[in-house]
Amino acid sequence: MLDCAIIGGGPAGLTAGLYATRGGLENVTMFEKGMPGGQITQSSEIENYPGVTGDITGMDLMMPWPEQCQKFGLKHDMSEVKQITKNGNVFQVIKSDDSVVEAHSVIVCTGSSPRRAGFKGEEEFFGKGVSTCATCDGFFYKGKEVAVIGGGDTALEEALYLAKICSKVYLIHRRDAFRAAPNTVKRVEENEKIELVLNAVPDEVYGDASGVNGIKVKSKDGELRDIVVPGVFTFVGNDVNHQTLIQENGTFLCDMNEQGQVIVDLSMRTSTAGLFAAGDMRIEAPKQVVSAAGDGAVAAISAIAYVDELLA
Repeated sequence: MLDCAIIGGGPAGLTAGLYATRGGLENVTMFEKGMPGGQITQSSEIENYPGVTGDITGMDLMMPWPEQCQKFGLKHDMSEVKQITKNGNVFQVIKSDDSVVEAHSVIVCTGSSPRRAGFKGEEEFFGKGVSTCATCDGFFYKGKEVAVIGGGDTALEEALYLAKICSKVYLIHRRDAFRAAPNTVKRVEENEKIELVLNAVPDEVYGDASGVNGIKVKSKDGELRDIVVPGVFTFVGNDVNHQTLIQENGTFLCDMNEQGQVIVDLSMRTSTAGLFAAGDMRIEAPKQVVSAAGDGAVAAISAIAYVDELLA
């Protein structure tokens, strides 16, 4: 029986593991099927994490976190969790091989996944010229022209990254203003290698057996423009990874909002006693590393108090 099961190994899950173990829970396991670190490991540049100065990638930032957590006794189970249920005061963590681990408390930190933009050809050419990770795939387009779709911080930051290695970046956004930080917007507007394609939406990505050949975009007036590029990068938001909370009858283990985000209070408590949620999957998440880490710390402190009271 675990004192606490942590589902997910991003900044929220790792910090929850650090605080839970250092705070006195003796049997804590983090379930993460892959390498811990989360989506931020794909980021090419981190400028806004407190105390971190100079050029640093998301991978560099997250590298020491697992070792620090494991120093205090956090265990890492490299398994995929397919469902979490509860019977009485005991949670069942059901893994993909149908084995079950029981726990007094659970902290869910499964984050979110990049959303598809929904234009024609996106699925057909995904991984063959269409990507959601500039750090992963930008190298393949060194010295070539690419297109970036989106208007938030991630889209603009990745456009700036691609501008360092590509000959030109077309930044396609459906509005005439961006939702990103003012400093990031200024850097994009001043970058001579980035062309802004505003008030336009992607209509179709086309290509052949070898991959993408270009993208057609449609303006607000309905005019089509053909942009010849071998690579298209989409950054249009994320979908919450809440699959582990879905029960056999199709309901959720705890209350959710209409967007599928977990409803929590300021202590990261859900509507189900002993179940906590942290990071990008919770309501009103800022989707920043520092915020996710803070969530994880709060959730762990709440879990410690819950388990102490439960076992008193």
